[in-house]
Amino acid sequence: MRARDTRSAIRDAAIRLIATKGFDQTSLREVADEVGITKASLYYHYASKADLLVAIVGPVLDEIGSIATALDETSFTEDDVRPMLGRYIASLVRHRETGVLFVRDAIPIMNAIGDRFPEVLRINERMRTWLAGPHPTVEQQLRAAATLEVLGIALTSNELVPEASVEEVERVLLDVAMSVLRADHS
Repeated sequence: MRARDTRSAIRDAAIRLIATKGFDQTSLREVADEVGITKASLYYHYASKADLLVAIVGPVLDEIGSIATALDETSFTEDDVRPMLGRYIASLVRHRETGVLFVRDAIPIMNAIGDRFPEVLRINERMRTWLAGPHPTVEQQLRAAATLEVLGIALTSNELVPEASVEEVERVLLDVAMSVLRADHS
């Protein structure tokens, strides 16, 4: 097995085990056994359980971080909100298998990736601020925060409604998010 394939197999096995057993209850020995490699080989690819976790959640944070960063170059207009939320939802749906770990095991995972936790807060704040619009009222700020909470359902959509297609999840969540954000325009 090539190094890249082994790294992917390790990540995939860790995601399955952590989703099933939890972060604290999953050992690197179990991950290695699941992949069919030695624990020493696993350590060759990932120096620690925390390093493995960062490799798992890093792509999610990087992708939603790039969406949030793009907001700096996107003026806030009503026409820009729906496409931006669509990109954000699509990103969350793409990372559902990983994202569910945040929902199920948030505290141990945030503790393990502690140095990236401030980044998570900055991403959320940047998105909330943009969604609230320029010179937001208290209501607009609360609606922006609630909208992001609603979109978090994308991370567990496979478990909540396993028969829902990706297209259905994206369409329904976008419609719900827009109604939460802009209920005053209905």
